[in-house]
Amino acid sequence: MNAPRKLKVATTSLAGCFGCHMSFLDIDERLLDLLEFIEFDRTPLTDIKHCGPCDIGIIEGGVCNAENVCVLREFRANCKILIALGACAVNGGLPAQRNHLDLRDILAAVYVTEEGLVPGTQIPNDPELPLPLNQVHPIHEVVNIDYFLPGCPPSGDAIWKFLTDLLTGHTPRLGHGLIRYD
Repeated sequence: MNAPRKLKVATTSLAGCFGCHMSFLDIDERLLDLLEFIEFDRTPLTDIKHCGPCDIGIIEGGVCNAENVCVLREFRANCKILIALGACAVNGGLPAQRNHLDLRDILAAVYVTEEGLVPGTQIPNDPELPLPLNQVHPIHEVVNIDYFLPGCPPSGDAIWKFLTDLLTGHTPRLGHGLIRYD
């Protein structure tokens, strides 16, 4: 008898603090149980640079630059189900706090006018650097999202419940106490 096909899962972090991936690791030893049902494609746990065809894509972080847009579109094109994980992905989170400021003023303050900078410092202008967007966007403003898992960050228990519901064919439902904004 053949074992059931493992679902392919890809994850990435855009503009954020990486806290959601840390919460994913807070699943602890249950991660080993999860590996019986899934295999990872692109994720910080692998060294895969592009998202291949996957069943589930999990995105943390908002969209702040052109590279984020490309990665997000690649995930949407390759993932049957796409999940916005955490406050930054769901609503822009802390990175979106800059949205009421002019990007040119922010860059000048950080790279040119800030006290203590070396004289002659300039705003970086290298083609290897991703072009910043004028505002940080939640990911649903760029691509369609199938599920939203809010929290800052969501707990390992919330992620575990959400994924196991999804893997068993149930609509993910998080009861009282599993969503938090610390």
